[in-house]
Amino acid sequence: MARAAVTIRTWTMLVHRWMGVVFCVLFSVWFVSGIVMMYWRFPRVEPEDRLVRAAELDASHIHVALIDAFRSLHSKGVPSQVRLNVLDGRPVYRFVSGRKSLLVFADNGERFTGATPEMALRIASAWTGLPAAAASFEGRITKDDQWTVYSSVRPYGPFWKYSWPDGEEVYVSQATGEVVQDTTRGARLGAYFGAIPHWLYFMWLRSDGSLWTKVVIWLSAVGTVVSILGLVAGIWLYSPSKRYRFASGASSIPFVGQKRWHVALGLIFGLVICTWVFSGMMSMGPFSWVSDTNRPNLDRKLRGDRMDLAAFAVKDPAAAIIEAASGQKVKELELLTFGGEPFYLAIGAKPSDSALVSMREGYRPALDSKQILESVSKAAAPLSIAQSRVVTSYEAYYIDRQNNKPLPVLYVELNDAARSSFYIDPRTGRVVQSYGDRSRWNRWLYHGLHSFDLPFLYAYRPAWDIVVLFLMGGGTALCVTSLVIASRRLRRKFLRVPSSTHNDAPDDGMLDLGEIS
Repeated sequence: MARAAVTIRTWTMLVHRWMGVVFCVLFSVWFVSGIVMMYWRFPRVEPEDRLVRAAELDASHIHVALIDAFRSLHSKGVPSQVRLNVLDGRPVYRFVSGRKSLLVFADNGERFTGATPEMALRIASAWTGLPAAAASFEGRITKDDQWTVYSSVRPYGPFWKYSWPDGEEVYVSQATGEVVQDTTRGARLGAYFGAIPHWLYFMWLRSDGSLWTKVVIWLSAVGTVVSILGLVAGIWLYSPSKRYRFASGASSIPFVGQKRWHVALGLIFGLVICTWVFSGMMSMGPFSWVSDTNRPNLDRKLRGDRMDLAAFAVKDPAAAIIEAASGQKVKELELLTFGGEPFYLAIGAKPSDSALVSMREGYRPALDSKQILESVSKAAAPLSIAQSRVVTSYEAYYIDRQNNKPLPVLYVELNDAARSSFYIDPRTGRVVQSYGDRSRWNRWLYHGLHSFDLPFLYAYRPAWDIVVLFLMGGGTALCVTSLVIASRRLRRKFLRVPSSTHNDAPDDGMLDLGEIS
């Protein structure tokens, strides 16, 4: 029995040792890039960026009725989304169905047939605030590059690309005329040291979505096994009674030098490393058991299956802009239906600067809770509301490190088996966060273990920064010892470098495995 136990322990350490040799570089890259990603993200154009740089809507320039603009397209069916904003200095209706957008200028009813290079240059120049004359034309981008392979950018190609002497590069969608990607030298540098190595977001790999997903999942899975084996081996090796004897005295760890540091750091940070690598795999959604399959699609039910454009004929967009402008600037107008009632959503310089314009009541800063609950009750039938409350601060299942998610919101929980819960923004009528019984698990197994998005840390920044930097620093230090050990082992293995005779040898200070039982 004792011999079998020794054999199991020996093989555990051997497997961990050689898998560590293979994966130590990847682990080191993951931890260092993870630290970078705490403060530098992959470059992308967010809704906030688009709104800040957008021109204000001028109601006096809107001369074409909404329904007339749509009819001019001779399109079958109805759009899933309709927005009105400014394109190249002119108001434009955007009728969206899935990823497809059809555009009609609201000043003269002209159909937008695609951005020309000249138009794209004007749009890019206005976006950056830099002179068009200083721009360099980088061509029409029809294939993936490192900055257009991102999932929110790729579908809007091909792109017109322009660059400026300061290093800023702008991609304008030929199909929609919108800036869909904007990078600077600093943003690109941060991505090369952060998101790209961390997500394995190399263009040649990411361009094949299926292959990239499999590679990330399998590498994360193997990494999880490596870290678990290391933790188990470290626990087996550790001797509270200090039974290991060296010339320098008794020790709880049977190694000196880098291996001693490796075991010590593994015992301290090993559990965190196991959960961190595993939660990274969970970000890819590899398991169906953490995906909700029976949670009601409350957002769709509240908005209805079809958008009835005729319902907005009561009040034209120009009138809605004038009403909303009395309370805020309007940069975008979106059509929405909530509980069967049509509204215009007027959005200002950021998504939170929004208000509703009712066909009947005019300008409204937000929906009242009673109206939301009544609409939810009808939409959720035959289910009913188990509880509801107003959420005025971030909590365990509604949290945001950048503080971008709207507050206050209305929390609603249904009485189904999954205890389906929804956070609804009263200013837009949108469901901004939802959970079922399975996705609650994923909230902790992915976000909780990987991003450490814990309310008590986020609420007292820089507490989150200090804790995460400490844990990530420990993981990085552990990986550095792995790199040193692996390089020495490979040198001895393939270059036949003789072992030294000082205190860090033989085999970097490791006792014979047969002695460790």
